[in-house]
Amino acid sequence: MKRKLFVTTALPYANGSFHIGHIMEYIQADIWVRFQRMQGNEVHFVCADDAHGAPIMLKAEAEGITPQQLVARIGAERKQYLDGFHIGFDNWHSTDSPENTELSQDIYRKLKAAGLIYTKPVEQFYDPVKGMFLADRYIKGECPKCGAKDQYGDACEVCSSVYAPTDLVNPYSTLSGAKPVLKTSEHYFFRLSDARCVEFLREWMGDERLQSQVANKAKEWLDGEGDKALGDWDISRDAPYFGIPIPDAPDKYFYVWLDAPIGYLASFKNYCAKKGIDFAGFLADPNTEQIHFIGKDIIYFHTLFWPAMLKFAGYKVPDNVYVHGFITVSGEKMSKSRGTGISPLRYLEIGMNPEWLRYYIAAKLNSNVEDLDFNPDDFIARVNSDLVGKYINIASRCAGFIGKRFGGRLRAPAPTAELREIQLRAGLVREYYEAREYGKALREVMLAADVANQYVDLQKPWELAKHSTRADYLHEVCSEALNMFRLLTVYLKPVLPALAAEVERFLDIAPMQWADAESFLPANHAIQEYRHLMTRVDEKQLDALFEIPESAPAKERKKVSDTSKAGSQSHSPAISAPSTPHPASPGHQAPTAAAATILIDDFAKIDLRVAKIVKAEQVEGADKLLKLTLDIGSEQRTVFAGIKSAYDPATLEGRLTVMVANLAPRKMKFGLSQGMILAASGEAPGIYLLAPDSGAQPGMKVK
Repeated sequence: MKRKLFVTTALPYANGSFHIGHIMEYIQADIWVRFQRMQGNEVHFVCADDAHGAPIMLKAEAEGITPQQLVARIGAERKQYLDGFHIGFDNWHSTDSPENTELSQDIYRKLKAAGLIYTKPVEQFYDPVKGMFLADRYIKGECPKCGAKDQYGDACEVCSSVYAPTDLVNPYSTLSGAKPVLKTSEHYFFRLSDARCVEFLREWMGDERLQSQVANKAKEWLDGEGDKALGDWDISRDAPYFGIPIPDAPDKYFYVWLDAPIGYLASFKNYCAKKGIDFAGFLADPNTEQIHFIGKDIIYFHTLFWPAMLKFAGYKVPDNVYVHGFITVSGEKMSKSRGTGISPLRYLEIGMNPEWLRYYIAAKLNSNVEDLDFNPDDFIARVNSDLVGKYINIASRCAGFIGKRFGGRLRAPAPTAELREIQLRAGLVREYYEAREYGKALREVMLAADVANQYVDLQKPWELAKHSTRADYLHEVCSEALNMFRLLTVYLKPVLPALAAEVERFLDIAPMQWADAESFLPANHAIQEYRHLMTRVDEKQLDALFEIPESAPAKERKKVSDTSKAGSQSHSPAISAPSTPHPASPGHQAPTAAAATILIDDFAKIDLRVAKIVKAEQVEGADKLLKLTLDIGSEQRTVFAGIKSAYDPATLEGRLTVMVANLAPRKMKFGLSQGMILAASGEAPGIYLLAPDSGAQPGMKVK
């Protein structure tokens, strides 16, 4: 029986562009969806913008536009990313839609009728100037434990203490600067702790719907006791708020996390209306499977609240929630400010092949909740070796002989033992795709590619072509190789859909389905002229990927002013603007003219930290640079500084200096430079490293 699948990914919040984490998740789901369609299964793949909440309301207000205008602007960006990475959603919608309003209010009414909604007064901080209740993120003050200033309302970044906003000393609103006051409001709650919900969730989790790691974590929440016991869920927010009104509750709105997952259903309902599909009937069909792909940071909502809401509102519950980890770069957490962030749009704009990324991500994905690391060197090696060196190489070495010597027509396959071996891998590759073990699937495919290449290497068609008496055998060898290439393309098609379409054009065949792995191309089948299918990754492309173009906003650019004509390199955030007084320093120099006036807010964006030079080294091949290892308290950073002309490395170790800690790093041919040290210089020669007074400690902020 063919499967009926309703598949979604987590909804991106509509206050910003896609980041690489979104793209990773969409690629993971898209591969699975394409694989299912190749099996002949019916799949409906939808997503939407998560469009509600205070952050969107406040951002729109700051820009002088309506929340709807902000959401529409962000939504208009989505297509270039999705099309660019060949992500084939059937429908993209918004939670700020009639369908979502209707469904959210319907689910709420049914939960209320089931006795699972109640109200109680909640005391919160209120901004008397802004006229709104404040979430923790909008409150700052002094830490009640260590006294650190400017700490958020839930935890201290200095001593790591966790507390309630009401514990802050001298609290203030980050929205207006006003001192917040405590005010009571009636809030609406979903009774998740109800025995019916708990019993249902135990049963639902025990049916292999979740990965074991996810199920274990969800059961911890479910089985918690005391202050760790499963709590009820505050589902309301007070006006002003951008969201869906709660029926019969003036000035009350659904908390964004209530209506966000309902956006899955809303997008599907919108799609069904366009396609003439019976929305309610499709979901009511016992054969329908509802599948969600999400990140590990939103497990709580998707394994507790979401299934319980659906169950007791009479809607279909998820059949599976597939959870993935985060994406890191060279072992570090993604961060634009530290040069470990990958902009998907930048990737496309500089002309990098989107299917390189699809393949690389797939090759590192499995069914567990594990983080995936993007390593530039590994990326180059894997794409160039696997896709170009192994897979494309088969066609490029054999297709020309078929076109030039045999009129573009294939000979009937023998078939050889090698061709049969590659064909027999179809079942195992299929199992791995189904289980989302993409890395294992692609390893099998590349092992099959090795078999094909060994066959070509052994038969040496380029040698056979030199002998007219071997023409028939040359025809047979090249035909066998192209049949192997076709099978490999079937296996790779879920990952490389655009490349597969090019292969289908070249082989002059209909769009390939998984069942095509059971057969070979027949005798006299005519192929088209071969065109090169994929280029290699150039290291310069990776360098460009981690650089911000000059057209980007100033705060995102890696370019920094050349603060030292003597020793620093301009356009390099990672190159320190050098140095301090040293024995060869000249006398008094005329000061340079002052720069344009800035506001205190501009200066506050620069995170200056005291840094201890732990190690200073010469850089082989560099005329101006020293490699510095800097201790900034919480971690160590590497910085390449243009101070070689002024300092002997041995004299620098153990010294304190000042560095810009939040400057976007730059990937250089010598390595990744993760900040910039500060120095003074003038028109005359001389570089003078800045140094804090005695008593300063690594990591202290310079204000």
